[in-house]
Amino acid sequence: MITPAAIVAVASSAALVILGLALILTVWRVVAGPTLPDRILALDMLTGIAIGFIAVIAVKTGFSLYIDIAISLGLVGFLATVAFARFVLSRGNIKSKPPAAAANGSTQKRRAGGKKR
Repeated sequence: MITPAAIVAVASSAALVILGLALILTVWRVVAGPTLPDRILALDMLTGIAIGFIAVIAVKTGFSLYIDIAISLGLVGFLATVAFARFVLSRGNIKSKPPAAAANGSTQKRRAGGKKR
């Protein structure tokens, strides 16, 4: 007969293996990510995987203190993702096209200057 403790031990070991595989794939995405948003998303995923590791270890060992650590890591990870997203948005505004009114005004000045000649 299988005891509940044995089921928890097998399930937590399987979860650790799956989380380890996810960690390896996510680290690869951080290193090989073609764009900055891909890397930011992978870093957010790493935070989620770390929370998963902490939760599985908390279940496996029975220490509830780990759950508090996982919650605080989730809050810090969320704030870091928001900060990275704001960075990407502000970085995108620098390279954005000029407004249509400014572009039309400079074109009209050039045309007016061309008519004077």
